Amino acid sequence: MAKDILRNVRIFTGGADLTGQSNKLELSVEYEDKDVTNFGSVDSSLGVWKEVLAGNASGKVSMAGQWEAGDTSKVDDDTWAALGGIGAFTVCPVDGNVGSLAYLGKLLRANYQFGGAEGDVNMWTVNGSTSGTVARGVSLHPPGTARTATGNGTAFQLGAVSATQHIYANLHVLSVSGTSTPTITVKLQSDDNSGFSSATDRLTFTTATARTDEYLSLAGAVTDDYWRVQWTITGSSPSFLFIVSAGIAV
Repeated sequence: MAKDILRNVRIFTGGADLTGQSNKLELSVEYEDKDVTNFGSVDSSLGVWKEVLAGNASGKVSMAGQWEAGDTSKVDDDTWAALGGIGAFTVCPVDGNVGSLAYLGKLLRANYQFGGAEGDVNMWTVNGSTSGTVARGVSLHPPGTARTATGNGTAFQLGAVSATQHIYANLHVLSVSGTSTPTITVKLQSDDNSGFSSATDRLTFTTATARTDEYLSLAGAVTDDYWRVQWTITGSSPSFLFIVSAGIAV
């Protein structure tokens, strides 16, 4: 991936696509710096250097943009309902098409503010801390493609999962329409070939009937290196917008 200007960043929290309401995103991850310097750390030829180990990892997310409210797709409704809780988040630095780079995890939305002076654009900011692993992966289903019937997503060679790793996946259901209670059940599948001649279900998200989100993980080892999304849709005249992100990490 070449150098990039932040223009087409995609932000998904809960069941909301905040892309059109946002103009700032910062994600930071770090390990605690634990000092383990001791008498044996002294090297007479080099002097005394501190010796350290990596402690717990943590992450921070900061977002900002133009305030909107009115339904659960808007930043105020989505954030107010989630404030103080932990839910799925996915951010894509460059669009959200299949294969696009994605960072995913769970986020505690701990701080929310909006407002300004008279005549200003009403701006919002959200700051939060990640809970658990932040994985670097890809989008496996594009957010702008409506699905109206059962189907399979595009295969992507994300890689195998070692015995010390997990596969992590996020589902964000962004919109639901139809009659007779439309439902969607999304699965993450793997195979050892791009044609998925012997697909194996690895993760199954809870059946959704409204905007929602879910974060799932599965411990390795998984020797399959191709991954895709499969969805089952029921109801009369159903239509769903959703994004699925997945990544491999410890």
